[in-house]
Amino acid sequence: MIIEPSFVRGLVAAQFPQWSDLPVEAVDACGTANAIYRLGADMTVRLPRTEGSAADVATEHRWLPRLAPRLPFPVPMPLAQGVPAEGFPRPWSVCTWLDGVNPAPGDATSSSDLFAADLAEFVLALRGIDPADAPPAYRAAPLATRDTATREALASLGGVVDAEAATTVWKGALAAPPRTGRPVWVHGDLQPGNVLVADGRLTAVIDFGCTGLADPAVDLIAAWYLLTADARETFRTALAADAAAWARGRGWALSIALLELAHYRESNPAMARIAAHVIDEVLGDPLTGGAG
Repeated sequence: MIIEPSFVRGLVAAQFPQWSDLPVEAVDACGTANAIYRLGADMTVRLPRTEGSAADVATEHRWLPRLAPRLPFPVPMPLAQGVPAEGFPRPWSVCTWLDGVNPAPGDATSSSDLFAADLAEFVLALRGIDPADAPPAYRAAPLATRDTATREALASLGGVVDAEAATTVWKGALAAPPRTGRPVWVHGDLQPGNVLVADGRLTAVIDFGCTGLADPAVDLIAAWYLLTADARETFRTALAADAAAWARGRGWALSIALLELAHYRESNPAMARIAAHVIDEVLGDPLTGGAG
């Protein structure tokens, strides 16, 4: 569904008249959860595209103000929560605008050790936040619960993905020892569309709809979604990820990318390109023992 800026302007004016005179500009993004618009110079309007992403509005409004002071990089701060209205049937939000651009897979930022270190600093800070009363993350279930869906996605990509290599990686991830500690805070979706960068450094992390408690290996997907091989090692070393965690993280990255590629091949070329790139990175990255 295409939502024109004029409609967004009317939605804002009706519910938040104090901002009715501010310009509204669509933001070009490949994400699928929300339509994004810049409101004035300092704010953004996020309109959920699906009922699932609409449920994320309440999650972000509750938890981002609590997480933000404990994180080393800026995150969007909720400013107002819109309600369903004629022409738009879901809750929506107004948040702070954060500067930066989304990195492109394989660009100069992805090979930056400084960016890798920034990502690790963010992940470590998030893991260290008190988990009391926190909700389960969107990807809180064990990796094995994705087995059927992952294999179905791979089967649907015959001739597009090296099925033998992908199956080997997937089996290795499922065989990795599970984590025995309590779940920790994770972002849950550290992909190019959810981070902002400038000059090879992380400037902000956005879209916390998947956040909550889970196996910390979930956030290791950043290693393949955002980094090239050398920077990946910097990220891994900074997080002291052992072989089991790294294998699970690799499995998460592969599974997510396979499902995305299968789903978006025709409907969202930008998302499909990212997913294909991640699969290539995963399959071309030998799993080693590394940090203990």
